[in-house]
Amino acid sequence: MIQAPKGTKDILPKDVYLWHHIEDAARRTAEAYAFKEIRTPVFEHTELFVRGVGDTTDIVNKEMYTFLDKGGRSITLRPEGTAGVARAFIENGLVSEALPAKMYYFISAFRYERPQAGRLREFHQFGCELYGAAAPEADAEVISLADSFLRSLGLKEVELRLNSIGCKMCRAAYHAALKEYFRPHLSEMCADCNARFEKNPMRMLDCKEEGCRAVTAGAPKILDYLCDDCRKHFEEVKRLLDDTGIKYTVDAGIVRGLDYYSRTVFEFVTKAAGAQGTVLGGGRYDTLLEQMGAKPLPAVGFAVGMERLLMVIAAEHAPVPEERGVTCYLAGMDETCRKKAFALATELRRAGISAETDLMERSVKAQFKYADKKGARFVAVIGESELEAGEAQVKDMQDSSSERVKFGELCTYFKKKTEV
Repeated sequence: MIQAPKGTKDILPKDVYLWHHIEDAARRTAEAYAFKEIRTPVFEHTELFVRGVGDTTDIVNKEMYTFLDKGGRSITLRPEGTAGVARAFIENGLVSEALPAKMYYFISAFRYERPQAGRLREFHQFGCELYGAAAPEADAEVISLADSFLRSLGLKEVELRLNSIGCKMCRAAYHAALKEYFRPHLSEMCADCNARFEKNPMRMLDCKEEGCRAVTAGAPKILDYLCDDCRKHFEEVKRLLDDTGIKYTVDAGIVRGLDYYSRTVFEFVTKAAGAQGTVLGGGRYDTLLEQMGAKPLPAVGFAVGMERLLMVIAAEHAPVPEERGVTCYLAGMDETCRKKAFALATELRRAGISAETDLMERSVKAQFKYADKKGARFVAVIGESELEAGEAQVKDMQDSSSERVKFGELCTYFKKKTEV
């Protein structure tokens, strides 16, 4: 029997309502901040991610799904969302429209890595991108959006960690300090860290190997090397968060895993789902568009993994809405009655009322069992006498009460009964 590829997962109908819950909250929050949805292709030219994400990252070096298409072009399934949005922003001339440009997205993304809890080879993200604003207020707004979104889901154990990794100017001095620190320890560190030493020593700080983490714990901190402009920017971001009541902890260990970040970087972390893990991450990437061949333009954004978020919601026992069942199941006693039930179900559906009727030629008793399994709020029974009277016997499955309702009044009846 053919099975789903390793690292992928079916999202079954019984679980989709939880995804809708998160997506609805994400849309409401993003649109409250005047962000609009963008949709980009699931695959791009490989060069986009090499130039955008960075050739020193594990994503580009180890994790991308890359192949040659029939035209011999190197194509990659997107491993993240920001690079594709940046390409769309440049290619479609959105820079000439009103700035700042604010966009959000829902995507599936792909990385070849060892599947584990909350981490799959095909995974899903919600993300937001803001282009054109260099001011600290843009950083604070995006962080505030992320915070509002997580709070709207009822999450209380998620904490904001904040850092600045500076700009090209101050990072040059920091890279020199890191190399001086790491050089005597290279023999103690993994092959990946040795490769990163020359290209981008900051990536060494993000290594998950225990031996490397023991070394990086004593490494110099980027906050001690910030230039005056970066330090001022970071202090203003913190002030704005303080003014809006968003709590945070400065964590000099946050560097994020992608090369395009600069200045502000942040993560929302939790211990609710076991060991501390990142739920949502983002930051500023003012050089990304320039790296991709466009004119420089500041940008800031974040992304959150949906699978990870579902785990945290479950671990915190955050409130989720009940799955909505069918409003009405129309049960027919015989073939003639089932035909009438089918016609009435069609009328209800056209009026926007969820309705089901028998497609399996079941007995009325079996139809009631099916209606109960589907969570139907009402069952409208149509027998010979109901057909003659032009009425249905409607049973409320919540309190077992019943009453007769004329066929022509069923739509109005159900709308009144289900009004919130």
